Amino acid sequence: MIRLKATLHDGSYHPVDSSEMAFKMAASLAYKKGIQDAEPVLLEPVMHVEILIPDEYMGDIIGDLNKKRGRVLGMEQSGKNQKVIAEVPQAEMFKYATDLRSLTQAKGSFIMRFERYDEVPHLEALKIIEERKKEKEAL
Repeated sequence: MIRLKATLHDGSYHPVDSSEMAFKMAASLAYKKGIQDAEPVLLEPVMHVEILIPDEYMGDIIGDLNKKRGRVLGMEQSGKNQKVIAEVPQAEMFKYATDLRSLTQAKGSFIMRFERYDEVPHLEALKIIEERKKEKEAL
């Protein structure tokens, strides 16, 4: 979860019933209720990716980025090569060095950095939640 903030607006103290632990428990219960009421969504990290490739591999790279749920932001000439600028979910990038090497006969390179969090598409979220439930049941 990101960007959670709570502010206590009102409360009372009683010397017998009030303790630090009681206030912590109340805060915990308030967070749980607030999270349920807020209808939370699953987020995933999205990476800013810059790929440097020879012109002849442009179509293959664009197609591969689309398969990876990527969004091409632009293309620029960079000497004899093309630079493809895109945003791609991090989960799709774990084997990208190998994929890029295969698609470009080892003539491509890329850099990536964290850009932001985005909501996971509904069908992907359902798969992730189902996998997590199975993992919990296995314990």
